[in-house]
Amino acid sequence: MIPKDLLYSKSHEWAKIEGGIAVVGITHFAQEQLGDITYVDLPQVGAVFEAGQEMGSVESVKAASELYCPVSGEVIEQNPELDAAPEKVNADPYGEGWMIKIKVTDEPIDLMSPEEYAEIAQAEH
Repeated sequence: MIPKDLLYSKSHEWAKIEGGIAVVGITHFAQEQLGDITYVDLPQVGAVFEAGQEMGSVESVKAASELYCPVSGEVIEQNPELDAAPEKVNADPYGEGWMIKIKVTDEPIDLMSPEEYAEIAQAEH
């Protein structure tokens, strides 16, 4: 379950970049490893990150895990639904479970294609 229209980071975040805006979330593999997500700590609108920088965290019944920004840029929106319903990340990680939108400032360099990400996820499974 790896959508073909996204780019992926080694830390299991995904980015869908259109018109200089990246929608960001965690992958199906990541949410599966975490188990039932109980809380999502997202960066504030206006926060600026470099690709690979820690930007928040996800807590589940099993563990807590850091979130890393897959692209460089400024946060322009958070998913308002996740405060009340963090389980959306489990139910629909590539849709309703998106986390933030970022205005991209640099061309992404370390992101993988769906095929490259599939190899990493399979190796870690």
